[in-house]
Amino acid sequence: MTSLSKDSRINIVGAGVFGLSTALHLKRRGYSNVTVFDKQPYDVSLYSYLHGADAASADINKIVRSAYGTQVEYQELTFEAIDEWKLWNDELANGENLPPGLTKDDRVFYPCGNLSMTDGNTIPQFELATIKSMEECGHPNTQLVTTNPEHVRIAENKGLGFALDPFLRKQRGMHNVGVLDSTGGMAVADKACRFALHKAKESGVQFNLDPTAGAFASFMTSPDGKTNGIVTKDNKRHPADLTIMACGGWTPSILPQLDGLCEATAGSVIMYKIPRTSSLWDRTSPENFPTWLWRVRDGAEGGLYGFPRNEQGYLKIGYRGTKYTNPQTQDDGKERSVPVTRWTTDAQLTQIPSIAMRVLKRFTDDHLPELGEEGIDIALTRVCWYTDTFDNHFIIDHVPEEKGLFVATGGSGHAFKYLPNIGNWVVDVLEGVGLDRPAIKAWRWRVATDGKPVNMLMEGSNGSRALQNVIMTTSSDLKTHIPAKL
Repeated sequence: MTSLSKDSRINIVGAGVFGLSTALHLKRRGYSNVTVFDKQPYDVSLYSYLHGADAASADINKIVRSAYGTQVEYQELTFEAIDEWKLWNDELANGENLPPGLTKDDRVFYPCGNLSMTDGNTIPQFELATIKSMEECGHPNTQLVTTNPEHVRIAENKGLGFALDPFLRKQRGMHNVGVLDSTGGMAVADKACRFALHKAKESGVQFNLDPTAGAFASFMTSPDGKTNGIVTKDNKRHPADLTIMACGGWTPSILPQLDGLCEATAGSVIMYKIPRTSSLWDRTSPENFPTWLWRVRDGAEGGLYGFPRNEQGYLKIGYRGTKYTNPQTQDDGKERSVPVTRWTTDAQLTQIPSIAMRVLKRFTDDHLPELGEEGIDIALTRVCWYTDTFDNHFIIDHVPEEKGLFVATGGSGHAFKYLPNIGNWVVDVLEGVGLDRPAIKAWRWRVATDGKPVNMLMEGSNGSRALQNVIMTTSSDLKTHIPAKL
């Protein structure tokens, strides 16, 4: 463990969720010498994927949910985060000290609910476990069953009646069995990151956001083997008493110590652009539409999630039923998955796996036939890279046998909702505070046990999930299916 003082030099590599939040909370705790490095010029791109920002955090929106089955540690962490999200909204509404491009009318969180849906007629075990956990923890009537008349009344009283059947399933003759997490909603990801970046800068955090001056190249190491800083791609040395690696999907390929613990995996995303003249414009607004999950734990044929449209009309739907990898041979001869996207410099990827497209289109054909009827094609596809751990828990800990080196990663696709508060927990770990809490114990450095892991990792280039072994979509697949008219 590294001994820190309030004037210790702390370098954070990565300006996404973990990096931004950690920087904010280090300054709140009185640490005066904090610098964040990132190869992405986020102060120019404003965290917009459409303008070249290239990370999971650089997105239009993310789901906020407190429903976690028996995992009460994340449930309660989400309640803590939601309180902070609301305070951030209040700060924006006050109109004081706004970041460039944001106004007092902007929001970073919409409490529109999160609906978990199934195609069966019974509530899945995970949702039943969530309801039980919520009641035991003093949060009754937050998880609302769509087929329960009393819960329907509660949802309507909360102004969330629209979220019980946003796809008109009952009207279309389908089962409409689901559970609405009335505490949840949508984080506006790019605006939230811009707001967090602004708050961190205002508090005194230094930022190097540049493809060379901010890009990690290597570690600095003292004669006794301690990590004592980083070297950026412009060959400048940046000494530090502590280096925190928070590089999202790039972390596993930078830190080989993470082999077997986590891996960069890609989800598949499609976005429609809803015209203002469409019948879907008002219906899919965040005031009238929830975030949602569809058969999220049902393997390759499920794992869908989605959002209300944003102010530009983009309606985003994602697929994580199968998560893909990009194994590349590293300098030590081992293969590790490395993100490849629309914007990466050495290779680009603009399409998604065809299997993902098939599952996504089947859902939209069944649930949003208006897209086909109105001829609204897919405007954009994206692979979105996360860092999955074998057990879906984060990794927030000192790197074993590496003095001066700390890691905060392993978001496993569910970390963004903690942007306002996860850094406070990171600093607790750094200071040795509350280390016996269940969440912090779950985030310790660890190795896989004999039990079957939640996520399969390190399959390499021979694996069925490796992108080089996967059939990808073509531009013709972006066309929306238009049902035949009889």
